Amino acid sequence: MKRLFTSESVTEGHPDKLCDYISDSILDSFLQKDKNARVACETVAGKGEIFIAGEITSNAEVDIENVVRQAIKEIGYDNSELDIDYRTCKIRVSLSKQSPDIALGVDKSLETKQGENIESEGAGDQGLMFGFACDETEELMPLPISLAHKLSKRLTEVRKNNIINYLRPDGKVQVTVEYEDGEPLRVDTVVVSTQHNADVDLEILKKDIKERVIKAVVPEKLLDEKTRYFINPTGRFVIGGPLGDSGLTGRKIIVDTYGGYARHGGGAFSGKDATKVDRSAAYMARFIAKNIVANGYAKKCEIQFAYSIGVAKPVSIYVDTFRTNTIPEEEIVKKIENTFDLTPRGIINYLKLQEPIYRKTTNYGHFGKKDLPWEKIIKI
Repeated sequence: MKRLFTSESVTEGHPDKLCDYISDSILDSFLQKDKNARVACETVAGKGEIFIAGEITSNAEVDIENVVRQAIKEIGYDNSELDIDYRTCKIRVSLSKQSPDIALGVDKSLETKQGENIESEGAGDQGLMFGFACDETEELMPLPISLAHKLSKRLTEVRKNNIINYLRPDGKVQVTVEYEDGEPLRVDTVVVSTQHNADVDLEILKKDIKERVIKAVVPEKLLDEKTRYFINPTGRFVIGGPLGDSGLTGRKIIVDTYGGYARHGGGAFSGKDATKVDRSAAYMARFIAKNIVANGYAKKCEIQFAYSIGVAKPVSIYVDTFRTNTIPEEEIVKKIENTFDLTPRGIINYLKLQEPIYRKTTNYGHFGKKDLPWEKIIKI
């Protein structure tokens, strides 16, 4: 049976990703000075204004306005008439400390309060997190989201390196892959919408994007005469970034994970320190799922953890290998329970999540990048 599946990615200049990057830049700035900082930082962007809100508890002093302007500058926004200007945009900051009621459960877990020998904070919130891996790509990610991320990253590369010198930072990509009997067969459709200068001829843009972006990324064997290309299908994309559409931290959670190919617990990542299991447990779930596949226990693996606020250990562990497992799923669950400390402190220590590594997670997916600790392969 043949089926089509589609995933999307966005460039770092997308207004929501701009907000994610600002939030993660603030998080990293605190972690550089205080590894125990508690950060839950949200960013809103719109029409020349950036608003920072949330809760931060730390001994560190950080010039937040300067961090924000540098983040916007790095992305390449410098024109208030087309998107936003890092030099002139208004920045408002409204931050408080973490709620003492939440800190009560995070600082000391319920198990510790009850006398159990568990050296861990409690989870920073209730919630459920998913991790996923499959053998469709070298990085053990689904092919549609893998290609979408590579295309959106390439859009940024050709812009910043002046390979295509008329592009602006905002952009979106969508890739549709045709599957046959569960195996990826070909790329059916590629959609690219990229912000550009006003004086660019649309036909030149279409040719440049197809030759210098799409064909530079998508393997030739996956493209054929039936592959469809939709490049700037509206005909014009000059106004972009927060001037074209408002941005908000945590609004691209499917882009951040598996492109809709696997389930999502609902929690966002950016701007949160690792005591927030929305982030840390999702990273750990990906790490374990990837290693289940890499160790040959399954061709495809999805893992769910669920936590209760203030409680260190997960309240449930779920594994689904979609009938691709080579050993019983119950045995896989036992391997997970016997091998890994899934308390917040156990995850933080194992993956070294108190380091300022989060700016490099923001764009082009939090999974599938070789230099991130939850992407390493071990023997289970």
